[in-house]
Amino acid sequence: MNKYKICVYAICKNEEEFVSRWIDSMSEADMIVVTDTGSTDGTVEKLRQLGAVVYVNEISPWRFDVARNMSLANVPDDIDICVCTDLDEIFDKGWRNRLEQSWSDDATSGKYLYNWSLKSDGSPDVQFNYFKVHSRHEYRWIYPVHECLEYIGTRQEKKVYIDGMVLNHYPDSSKSRSSYLPLLEIGVRENPSDSRMSYYLGREYMYMGMWEKSISELERHLSLSSSTWAEERSAAMRDIARSYRNLGDYGNSYRWYLRAIAQCPTMREPYIECAQLAYEYKNFELVFFMVQEALKIQNKSDNYINNSYAWNENPYDLGALACFKLGMLESSLEYAKTALEYAPNNERLAENVTTIKKILDNDIKGILYN
Repeated sequence: MNKYKICVYAICKNEEEFVSRWIDSMSEADMIVVTDTGSTDGTVEKLRQLGAVVYVNEISPWRFDVARNMSLANVPDDIDICVCTDLDEIFDKGWRNRLEQSWSDDATSGKYLYNWSLKSDGSPDVQFNYFKVHSRHEYRWIYPVHECLEYIGTRQEKKVYIDGMVLNHYPDSSKSRSSYLPLLEIGVRENPSDSRMSYYLGREYMYMGMWEKSISELERHLSLSSSTWAEERSAAMRDIARSYRNLGDYGNSYRWYLRAIAQCPTMREPYIECAQLAYEYKNFELVFFMVQEALKIQNKSDNYINNSYAWNENPYDLGALACFKLGMLESSLEYAKTALEYAPNNERLAENVTTIKKILDNDIKGILYN
């Protein structure tokens, strides 16, 4: 017998093609409640045919927090645990058992592993812990975009980690991000001292190629008294470094990468991004140093984004290339072999191993492919 009454709830618009896959994944819940915000295809009909309870509530002007709160309001009052997902997200099978094993009567919310993007072979690309499992009456959604849950309960908030519960994101490439920037600008105008909205706005400017605006907003973010999360501050510094890099200002790019490392020295990402910049600029000594420092870090972050480029073959490939350029052939071979172990079907990495071996065996000249 199930210990808790669990409801999956979601918002959607024109997502008919995802309905069957999503319903199948969410069917471990006791009920599925969907708030449609104005579909013009067959999304509503298909959801109802497959057993979902569907409400139609158009939101104008559009805000994600308003839509999420309306969706939550449509969840019955007797639900114990709410699980918020989108129709382009799929749970690994057995998620309900994992949730019930980790939940307790005094729990208010739960975190679980979220693969925001996956590579072509199905392995994680961008990965972090997610937060959209919560008790029915103690949370509300805030922020017009990049919305999150705010605790409004009266008892002590208790967060649990749901080991083995994994949600995978298969984003709809046809969806536009065009609404994100104006909504983020609204969020910053509503609360200019909020570090979350400021960070996301600065990052969005970077995504849009608005480099100067990105640098300005992210520097403002770093100056806010509410900007205290070391991992996010480090990420802001990395984004500033990327913006300077795109402006061709390598000096400031290096400077901000070094600040990002100093801000959060336990994350691999700033070391590897700095190594990539150094390789671009043919500073192979710095590449070698940054790779060595990155590889000392053995554990991924529990509370921030983990990017695959810092945890796959890439650090070892950079190490192999740097060592080769520095004439450290034995070290280059060891790095190259490890890179190939991570990506055994990568022809370039295999050719690099072969080339280094030939040079070491025959003392011939060669080049590595990058």
